[in-house]
Amino acid sequence: MKKHLTNPVINGFTLIELMIVVAIVAILAAVALPSYQTYTKRAKFTEVIAATGPAKTAIEICQQTGGSDCTTAGNNVLPTAFDGLVSNIIVTANDNTAGPWTITATGTNLVDSETFILIGTLANNRITWQTSGSCVAAGLC
Repeated sequence: MKKHLTNPVINGFTLIELMIVVAIVAILAAVALPSYQTYTKRAKFTEVIAATGPAKTAIEICQQTGGSDCTTAGNNVLPTAFDGLVSNIIVTANDNTAGPWTITATGTNLVDSETFILIGTLANNRITWQTSGSCVAAGLC
């Protein structure tokens, strides 16, 4: 009587299948990493943008209450030293009472020392703010 040989069940993946999976994961990582780095830098730069808020508010309040030196009011609310991602902020103006006011914030080297500039123009007793700076071209603001 003949014995029937049965094929044993083979479980698992072949080496080539595993190599294909590793190659696909490597390609996905290579594509995703630059996007992730830009995303995190943009998230960090929001600290630089937010740091201009007190100066912007001080200028608006000064102008609405009839203050005579809104540039100084904007500079007075800024800290003398910065921590984290902000290198410095300065407020300048062509006319301290009527503007236009320019708030310039510079980030540290952690955000490529990019600048964020707000220009406030007075019209009809209202200040309109426009954004510019090197952060626009870098895609950070």
